[in-house]
Amino acid sequence: MRITRRATLASALALPFATPALAQGTSWAAGRPIRLIVGFTPAGTTDIAARLLAEPLGRRLGTQVVVENRPGAGGNIGNQVVAQSEPDGHTLLMQTISGGAINYSLYGARMPIKPEELAAVALMLRVPNAIFVNPALPARTLRELVDLAKARPGRLNIGSSGAGTSLHMTGELLKLEAGIDMTHVPFRGAGPMMQEIIAGRVEVGVDNLPSVIGHLREGRLRPLAVTTKERSPAMPEVPTTAEAGLPGVEATAWFGLQAPARTPAPIIQSLSDAMNAIIRDPDMARRLADLGGMAPALTPDGGTSPETFDAFIKAEIAKWGEVVRRSGATADQ
Repeated sequence: MRITRRATLASALALPFATPALAQGTSWAAGRPIRLIVGFTPAGTTDIAARLLAEPLGRRLGTQVVVENRPGAGGNIGNQVVAQSEPDGHTLLMQTISGGAINYSLYGARMPIKPEELAAVALMLRVPNAIFVNPALPARTLRELVDLAKARPGRLNIGSSGAGTSLHMTGELLKLEAGIDMTHVPFRGAGPMMQEIIAGRVEVGVDNLPSVIGHLREGRLRPLAVTTKERSPAMPEVPTTAEAGLPGVEATAWFGLQAPARTPAPIIQSLSDAMNAIIRDPDMARRLADLGGMAPALTPDGGTSPETFDAFIKAEIAKWGEVVRRSGATADQ
């Protein structure tokens, strides 16, 4: 059965979530909508995650959550919108590995905000990146792709959804660890990239598993590996990069909530509590797993908290800063 993003979103938004009493001292009782800012275009994984979250979050807080796409500069425009908003709990950011970690080193002095201008709320989910190829390419495993790239230095193209994205950096990490040379081809979003790979004009791609899983399941693209330590339950037949002999190619994409700095602690905690309740709902957990998503697992009970998410973000900034330094990548290439 073909699974479309539209059907996935429609079914997810119909989930029945109970609405508990609002936390004391929050500002949502007035019924003002919450803006959930997405720094990327519609239909990508960040947008899918935001729309999965919006309805149940609104139910739990007793108000409407409106997803607002503000794409550009690898998520930086969305970052800036939220950082400059009133710290009252009514403007939130669906943060990603790109805008929340990689961009601070990739953009350098051009980065419009500093990490401390956003407050960590909760991690929603982690997802593998998938490395895949056009089925006509004579590479059925990641090792065969590496051998092919070594035999054709610089002649294979590897696509991403844009320069400076986590997908671009995952490709750079693959090239570093495997000692291969492939030409990076950035696109304006995952959709155009996959169209070109399906058409055979680009041979290799990297994307978040939720965005590409339909193409992989239906055979339009061939998966070679996922970039997490564990295989994805959504596609258990696909090996990990470590199993393919490249344990250094580990990249877990992640999505979580941030708020403007100086947002009161009770509001931050109420949002975090709501997120934990939502991701533990069995129906939501199944839908996230079907997309290839994994639980946050930042706290001993498998959940998340503002403190653990903040520490997680700091570690990611350090990790990807080193990858940017080693690869020499910039936001323009």
